[in-house]
Amino acid sequence: MPDAPGGLTRVERLLPLLERMAGARLRIRREGEAGTDGSARLEPIPETEGLWLEIANGGPGKPPTPGASPGMDQELAQVVGSVLAAERDAVQVAAELSERYEEIDLIYTISEILGHTIRLDEAADRILREVSTVVGARRATLLVYDAEQQMLRIVAARGMDAQEVEPIEVDDACSVSARVFREMRIVSYDPTDPTAPNPGCPEGRNYLGQAFLSVPVLYAAPGARGKPIGVINLTDRVGGDAFTAGDRKLVAAIANQIGAAIENARLVARDLGQQRVLRELELARDLQLKLLPPPGVLGSRADVAARCRQAESVGGDFYNLLNLRSDRIGVMIGDVTSHGFGAALIMALVMAASGIHAESAETPTEVLRRLEESLADELASTEMFLTVFYAVVDPLAGRITFANAGHPHAFLVSTQTGEAVRLEATRPPLGLATAPGEDAALSLVRREAIICLFTDGVTEALGPRGERFGEARVLGHVARLRERPAREIIESVHADLAGFTGGAPPADDRTVVILKV
Repeated sequence: MPDAPGGLTRVERLLPLLERMAGARLRIRREGEAGTDGSARLEPIPETEGLWLEIANGGPGKPPTPGASPGMDQELAQVVGSVLAAERDAVQVAAELSERYEEIDLIYTISEILGHTIRLDEAADRILREVSTVVGARRATLLVYDAEQQMLRIVAARGMDAQEVEPIEVDDACSVSARVFREMRIVSYDPTDPTAPNPGCPEGRNYLGQAFLSVPVLYAAPGARGKPIGVINLTDRVGGDAFTAGDRKLVAAIANQIGAAIENARLVARDLGQQRVLRELELARDLQLKLLPPPGVLGSRADVAARCRQAESVGGDFYNLLNLRSDRIGVMIGDVTSHGFGAALIMALVMAASGIHAESAETPTEVLRRLEESLADELASTEMFLTVFYAVVDPLAGRITFANAGHPHAFLVSTQTGEAVRLEATRPPLGLATAPGEDAALSLVRREAIICLFTDGVTEALGPRGERFGEARVLGHVARLRERPAREIIESVHADLAGFTGGAPPADDRTVVILKV
């Protein structure tokens, strides 16, 4: 009787029943086995090899009888063969399930690992340990693509020191990992196959020695084509034989899990980074706006309103209001030829230096010259320049003295007639050319003059048909509301701007200063 692990086989349990039905003794014998009753018949059992059904006269515990008919011999053998085949299939399925259990458990384990962490470096070492144990690899590495450097960088290793593994250029013709990444296909090597080609270069690195398996780590967004984002390498298989087709399928499935985890980790890191940048931008914006003086800094000496709106979180527009000796008032507006952090740096330096120079310099022209000297290195390194208008108003003397470094939008508006006089440039913009220039001066009568200053982000704001807002529109508001407080004038300008542009975010910084003296 064939050996049957786990106790009696179904055939052993079935034979007594068949004997009673057939009226014959039945026994399973191997080919060439001794002890066969000379009067018994041997019938080959179908679907088996080397097994026979011995059919002898008389049932168990009974005297000899005529026995089963010859026609029944084949039927009995057929029944026994079918039962043996079913039993053999069941054993095979059980063995396969037992083999697959490790693989199923591995996939579940890795899902658990990846599901409880958003940092790949925390999970990578354990993933490699689990995978290499199941497929029988002594060494393993996980490499992830660095898009900026065009490199595959190791994030985890087993059986070697990860610090000793150099990054791999993705266009390296001799690297199996690079080729697997580029071609997005599995490459393996069987050392037992004498015809297996060297997967590396004929010269230099040589991979002929131990079995290895290199699998691309892919990620595909829903509805999109997959893209490579890394490589898993498994090397030196225990026993020295090749990795199987099952190993390749298993590692490919795991690589897909890792690919999704890598992409998720990148998205989370990018989102956290963006949130951090937004917080820092908001902080920078708040700090920059705090550099700009509140209108109340001049107290009752002048009616002033000012508003600055950056195109980005930080910008390059600025203004300053200064209380000077002898009841004089200093007013400044400027526009750095850019926006963002570079322009914000220049703006902050101007705000820090302008107050100092305004106190120590004798004339507006000298103030601008000293500002240019203070900013020389920054303007040269950033290749920026800035337009600046600075005026000193002396109400007691009835005079306004100013220096204009290329700022185009500076006007003196009469409260009597609404007429606007342009305060022309007296020198080039700071950082563009070194030419000190000289002061310009105009007479004014107290409470009969409005200084109107604004930047080109106001005049160049675009309407729905591409038309510009323009200077005349700003000056029209000033002339029409010249008897009203400065705050109402500036609110009218900005309300008109919002309606003109449809509320679209500004493409450039917008600043307006209205000073009634």
